[in-house]
Amino acid sequence: MYVVIMGGGRIGRYIAKDMSDKGHEVTVVERTAGRCEALVTENDILVIEGDACDVRYLEQAHTDRADVFVATTHEDDDNLVACQLAKIEFNVTRAISRVNTPKNVEIFDALGIEPVSSTRLISELLENEFSVGELIHLTSLKGGKVSLVEIRIPTGSAAPKARSLEDLELPHQAVIVAIFRGDETVIPKGDTFIEPGDEVVALTTPELEERLSRALLGQRS
Repeated sequence: MYVVIMGGGRIGRYIAKDMSDKGHEVTVVERTAGRCEALVTENDILVIEGDACDVRYLEQAHTDRADVFVATTHEDDDNLVACQLAKIEFNVTRAISRVNTPKNVEIFDALGIEPVSSTRLISELLENEFSVGELIHLTSLKGGKVSLVEIRIPTGSAAPKARSLEDLELPHQAVIVAIFRGDETVIPKGDTFIEPGDEVVALTTPELEERLSRALLGQRS
């Protein structure tokens, strides 16, 4: 996958390193010379010093062949312009943007740009913490058709016994993405065990959330 990232600040730098370490091709467009130097030193990626709101620099980044364009700056206006250029001028299918002001989320969404708002996400987490119980909504994808959820496995007398993923009766349209076990992050496989105290992150559809929760918590349908 080829990813073009606007912004080489803390968020952009982390995404660039993570994607590069996973074997993806990455180009970062960053205005500040010092950040560009740091990115080149730390990562084996292409870094272009320039403004991603300018078509010339997006051309240098070969945005026309990008699978994903990601805008990570703290300026919503700049992120919006760059994402629109990527989609309209370079036909990038998928654009993802950091949104710093929650009220702007609807604008990005209406323009076909996938918005990521940490403020809104935290608010949703707090709301769902008190309304859903063991299952917490992290975010929705594809217009609400897919949910990213977290299910906390109880400890103590209420804890289900440890079971492997192979033994769980998971819904067909449910995928376990990651397991957080204390300070450890487990990328699950078929023989991975779900243990009391685990925080399980999964993708599923809204209508299957209850079945997924019951399967992980050892409850009968």
